[in-house]
Amino acid sequence: MDRRHFLNTTVATTALSVAPNIFAASPLKVAVMIPQSGPAGLFGPSAKACAELAASEINSRGGILGRKVELLFGDAGLAPAEASQAALKLWKSGGAEAVIGMHDSAVRGALVGVFKGQVPYFYTPVYEGGECANGTYVAGETPQQQLEPVIPWITAERKLKKWYLIGNDYIWGRNTNAAGKNYILKTGAQVVGDEYLPFSVDNFDASVARIRDSGADAVLVSLVGGASVGFNKAFASFGLSEKVLRLGTLIEENTLAGIGIGNAKNLYSSSGYFANITTPAAKAFAQSYSKKFGPQAPMLNGLGQSTYEGFLMLEAIARKAGSLSVAKMDAAREGVNYNSPRGAVTIKSRHVEQDVYVADVDANGFRVVKTFSRVGSGQTCKA
Repeated sequence: MDRRHFLNTTVATTALSVAPNIFAASPLKVAVMIPQSGPAGLFGPSAKACAELAASEINSRGGILGRKVELLFGDAGLAPAEASQAALKLWKSGGAEAVIGMHDSAVRGALVGVFKGQVPYFYTPVYEGGECANGTYVAGETPQQQLEPVIPWITAERKLKKWYLIGNDYIWGRNTNAAGKNYILKTGAQVVGDEYLPFSVDNFDASVARIRDSGADAVLVSLVGGASVGFNKAFASFGLSEKVLRLGTLIEENTLAGIGIGNAKNLYSSSGYFANITTPAAKAFAQSYSKKFGPQAPMLNGLGQSTYEGFLMLEAIARKAGSLSVAKMDAAREGVNYNSPRGAVTIKSRHVEQDVYVADVDANGFRVVKTFSRVGSGQTCKA
């Protein structure tokens, strides 16, 4: 499919069935940039479903500033230059007045460059930190949230002495492991190895052999999607899962399904959301999702749910600002609170203070074993 045909055919508008007489103004079009192709396309269906659920629920309570939310979908699984052109089309030609983005950091950088603070942009997935652009608001977890409280706890809990770090060779993998290394050293444990792999690697035997030979009793895994699946399967095939702990910050339900329960002994994940969180808000969200999409619904997971989170941020800041203008939303954003399936959330420095959950894996999948309440992002955006 050529690029022009793609852009003309994948800008899909979702019309939501809400009584029209409750809305006082023209619809509010929101561009939703999610991976519909490429390696992260696995997360596209759940992100799309969560966006549709968010819009439906927001519209049922009167929309945003009295305006019915309508969704415009664009593919963020393309190369950054192409994804940014898709977003530009939704904004300038499609009439989008806000953007929700669940995609990688390279695309985020491209979109920030396109928007230049002229349209509110809500970036939702796990990421490496550091984004402070005007008009940009971040719902995703940072390494500080996922690792600073977790590494000391799990190191003490499991009496860990030697860590090995492995990640994909790009900004998120490297920055996550750099933060993790700092927290590990503060516990008195050692880092006995540190390596980064291109996304093209599909055989992990050499890496697993190095981990085995290093004497590590814990591994921080900062691999993405298929790379994480391949590595964790290889890790178990070497018999290391029986005695070496793994901790990941991007191992969610889809990735776990690929790894397989049988390969997940001593596997832990740190995240702001798991599908089986038992808080009332999380249970209500999961029930609403299941009711809306039925038994064939895409698997709920942290990345998909983060898209829903982006809509809650948009709704909350717009309500306080009384406007969708970036200037007014930027002025109003600090200290905005809202409740979500993740728990109570407060916006600080363009990021969020939120609960962080640590889960291991049993026969039924993830099992939350520790909750850290209201963890700050560690970001200090001044703008």
